[in-house]
Amino acid sequence: MSYIATLLPAYAEIFLLTMIGVILIADQFLPGQTRTLTYLLTQLTLLGCSLITVSSHVDGIAYLFNGMFVDDLMSDVLKLLTYLAVSMMLVYSRSYLIVRGLFTAEFLGLALLAMLGMMVMISASNFVVLYIGLEVQALSLYAMVALQRDSAVASESAMKYFVLGAMASGFLLYGMSMIYGGTGSLDVQTIAATIRNGEANTLLLVFGLAFLVAGLAFKLGVAPFHMWVPDVYHGAPTAMTLLIGSAPKLAAFAFVMRILVESLQPLLIHWSGMLMVLAVLSMAVGNITAIAQTNIKRMFAYSTIAHMGFLLVGVLSGSLDGYGGAMFYAVAYVLMTLGGFGMVMLLSREGFEADKIDDFKGLNQRSPWLAFMMLLLMFSMAGVPPTIGFYAKFSVLSAAVQTGHITLVVLAVLFSLIGAFYYLRIVKLMYFDAPESHEKLYLQPDSALLVSINGLAVLLLGILPNALMTVCAASVQQSLLLH
Repeated sequence: MSYIATLLPAYAEIFLLTMIGVILIADQFLPGQTRTLTYLLTQLTLLGCSLITVSSHVDGIAYLFNGMFVDDLMSDVLKLLTYLAVSMMLVYSRSYLIVRGLFTAEFLGLALLAMLGMMVMISASNFVVLYIGLEVQALSLYAMVALQRDSAVASESAMKYFVLGAMASGFLLYGMSMIYGGTGSLDVQTIAATIRNGEANTLLLVFGLAFLVAGLAFKLGVAPFHMWVPDVYHGAPTAMTLLIGSAPKLAAFAFVMRILVESLQPLLIHWSGMLMVLAVLSMAVGNITAIAQTNIKRMFAYSTIAHMGFLLVGVLSGSLDGYGGAMFYAVAYVLMTLGGFGMVMLLSREGFEADKIDDFKGLNQRSPWLAFMMLLLMFSMAGVPPTIGFYAKFSVLSAAVQTGHITLVVLAVLFSLIGAFYYLRIVKLMYFDAPESHEKLYLQPDSALLVSINGLAVLLLGILPNALMTVCAASVQQSLLLH
């Protein structure tokens, strides 16, 4: 009994893995094609994970499995946000997938399995566990992209995603092996202590660091390792694109924090320069290339590349304010992405994908409220006050200014101004162009309610960001000071 009690920090992962099996088996015996009961069981699973995570939280830090698994405030906050993001994705996606015959137990099971990988990444305190979590997530997402078997575009996207993802995994593994060679350990805390004590092989560490940063850049989708992002976002069904573009970014932030900040913080002078190059390239490539896009999913893909560049600005600053700002930015990005792709799915219908930018023409005449929600989301992505996107950009840029990265901040502001063009273009199309279709919009009540809450949250959290910012700052500070 005492051993079972020691597993308390991992109860959420154990419960989730159990429920994935239950859902897949139960679905075989449940009637109906809409999978309503399976869907409700999936949402209840997410609620159960949330309750377990909250109830199992302890002050300070708890380690498990010989120090390979950690439960701290940052992991609990990121897990709760991940549950929320996946739950919102399921609400937005349900009617979209039912119409296309893709709302299956396999989809729900793979979504939960991908989330399990994210949870493992978030709580990992060992390079091997980080890698296992990453692969569980990645393999689930590869399969989800390929679920639409009769779509050549989706199959091609899945193949590109798989091949480039495998290459990134190779980079990460090679980098980890060199870190192990330089320090004699794969444990996050042991690596940090070995480097601080001057007992590590610096040459091996720097080479390993280069491979690790390249692998992380692939997974984050930052330039020049971004080539998979537009094709996968465009080719995958929008529901799968929404999942790929939202919750995994929270896990990727945790991945960066565990590897670069907690274990390799003493090498800040080496990896901050690498991240600076990646950040500038990402903001340039993302914002400039997005201008030429006519497909909104590809536009969001290049927008993601640019946003990840801003997130890296917070991390490379090397300060607690920067790390807190980067976490806040990750949360803001996920919230905006959920709303953006949710709106695309709301406007889609059977036989029609609202994935062209021109599909938003005259939306204000068809549905003023939806047009207003999209306006809030686009303003937030562009960083227009008083939305959460403005405060997120402000927090990472102010941290960079405090650490002396003035040139980087000037470049970031310039690229942000360029980026505002393609976001505001959508606002112009919605309010000043005539609609291409006058067909009545049939909205599911749950999706319509959620997109309203989503849009208003983007505005409210921009006006009153202090509560969320305090949580992010406290999470990062506790994690770094107590480790």
